Amino acid sequence: FQAEDGIRDVERSRGLGDVYKRQGFRFFTVRVAKELGVTGFVRNLPDGTVEIVAEGDVEKLAKLVEAVRRGPPLARVTGLDVKWESYKGEYKGFYIEF
Repeated sequence: FQAEDGIRDVERSRGLGDVYKRQGFRFFTVRVAKELGVTGFVRNLPDGTVEIVAEGDVEKLAKLVEAVRRGPPLARVTGLDVKWESYKGEYKGFYIEF
């Protein structure tokens, strides 16, 4: 995990990942994100991947990315693509989007 040059203190991260045995993955992501104080959402996509959009402090986002790479005990994360974007301030909390 490496951030691009010029990332500000507050940033937005978008991640797509393949998760095998998704038991509790979205709830795990919400719990970790709330503990870290970042905002955004997590959702399952029709192709079986999980999308996470998170906004907040760069260091907190990095911790979220690392936690998501590990996943909860019953899940196996098989891939994670992280894309950094400009902060938009769109979210008031962190939630599961259906």
